Amino acid sequence: MTEPEKQIARDDAPDLASKIDPAGTALSIENVSHSYGARRALEGVNFTVAPANFTALLGLNGAGKSTLFSLITRLFGVQTGHISIFGHDIGRDPGEALRRMGVVFQPRTLDLDLSVMQNLLYHAALHGIDRREARLRAGEVLARIGLADRASSKVRDLSGGQMRRLEIARALLHRPHLLLLDEATVGLDVKARADILSHVRLLVAEQSIGVLWATHLLDEIGLSDDLVVLHQGRVLAKGQAARIVTDAGANDLNSAFMKLTGTSPQSGGAAS
Repeated sequence: MTEPEKQIARDDAPDLASKIDPAGTALSIENVSHSYGARRALEGVNFTVAPANFTALLGLNGAGKSTLFSLITRLFGVQTGHISIFGHDIGRDPGEALRRMGVVFQPRTLDLDLSVMQNLLYHAALHGIDRREARLRAGEVLARIGLADRASSKVRDLSGGQMRRLEIARALLHRPHLLLLDEATVGLDVKARADILSHVRLLVAEQSIGVLWATHLLDEIGLSDDLVVLHQGRVLAKGQAARIVTDAGANDLNSAFMKLTGTSPQSGGAAS
């Protein structure tokens, strides 16, 4: 488990459903800049994620996506600007902010030598969820992601796609209303990628979860999705993907991205 996940677990409350305003803002990024010494990684980033909404964060390697995730999850401190989750500033009120969020980082963070159920119960214990309730919730999420029959299997025996689905299930154990996923499909085959994306979209539709989905892959973005184009630390466009295509005078999202950035996302290689 990473330090941001531990922080979220320590600050968690059992159930937050009654505290979420569906008309509010799930995530607000206001004029956020960040530097690594002399290198500027983010410059005046502004955008929001609405509750019960899928927002894609599109950018190549080096765009600043992972830096932004590190700031949202408080792995890094915010140098300039403000980040809030459902109205709670992560600097002034980190406990209230982070407990409303679940996160799936790009690197795997599961314990390979524990079983699927043991991984979930351990995580639930860190969130302060009692064992009986934890087993009920674990059973529910495993059924939802199609891993109920693998509850006793060691994680190392799962496929890459199954591991990623388990990480998403684990992030949802404390029932957050915002889910962040940083390049969640990296290294997966086409079918596994499609399954993960379909599952996350169902969470938005059925459980009204707000999602920020960081990716460098165009085929993971629909024209009706909200989209933030991040390039070399700056937001070049934001809004509905179809509108971004139209405003760029392009025929499709790939052409729009090329016009905005001067390069194609398909040539981007590894994620940032």
